[in-house]
Amino acid sequence: MKIGFYVNTAKKNAKAALKPLTEKAYALGLVVTENLSECEVLIALGGDGTILRAVHEFNNANILGFNLGGLGYLSSVGEEDFDTALKMLAAGDFKVTPRTMLEVKKPGESGFIALNDIVIMREMSGHAAILETEVNGRAATRYMADGLVVATPTGSTAYSLAAGGPVLLADSPVIAVTPINPHALGVRPIVLNDDVSLTITSRRRVNGVAEHIGVYADGESVIKLGCDESIEIVKCARTANLVELMGYDPYKVLSRKLGWNERRGV
Repeated sequence: MKIGFYVNTAKKNAKAALKPLTEKAYALGLVVTENLSECEVLIALGGDGTILRAVHEFNNANILGFNLGGLGYLSSVGEEDFDTALKMLAAGDFKVTPRTMLEVKKPGESGFIALNDIVIMREMSGHAAILETEVNGRAATRYMADGLVVATPTGSTAYSLAAGGPVLLADSPVIAVTPINPHALGVRPIVLNDDVSLTITSRRRVNGVAEHIGVYADGESVIKLGCDESIEIVKCARTANLVELMGYDPYKVLSRKLGWNERRGV
């Protein structure tokens, strides 16, 4: 089986880890190729950001994350398990799971995709944004907030979680819409079926001033939204294909990464 290493060259420990990992892979009978577009499994060596970049750069690649970063929600294989993970790849003890992605665009324009989230937020101002939201063409609510995070299940443990959103299991057919610092106590995150179409429109405040709104896909600035301009967010036809090693338990990963089992003053 052909594998390739997509390395975060900004991390010194990633460069240092590449040579012994390559040697180990060859010893296990794996073929390591530098042509990353032809490999059967692409190993993203770095952190979650490295996986996101790999997803955007290599369409339809089967990606496995080797974590050299911090928490590593996506890159669940830690340094202590690198050798075991390579052995499992060589033995075929893994499966590929499709992850939902989102597409955001202005009407009539080309779109941008995201594996984690689409974030709509005010820029260069201390005032709240007014974001009118429609679901499948029907008025849902008007948010007065710093912004919104529209997250996939994969991205629910990223910015959405920090903003108070729910944790979604990766195979859930839903998305989460989480307001960022809403100006009303009754405004809470909502969970929607992932087959809906969201239309979000920037509106003026009562005094007639319009905020400058930025739209970000997986942390990258992709659209600037003027007053009374709209974006549409839908489920992308493309999926991100992440490799799960046999024995992968999403509950254990969440428990470990979020510290759910830690004893706190008991």
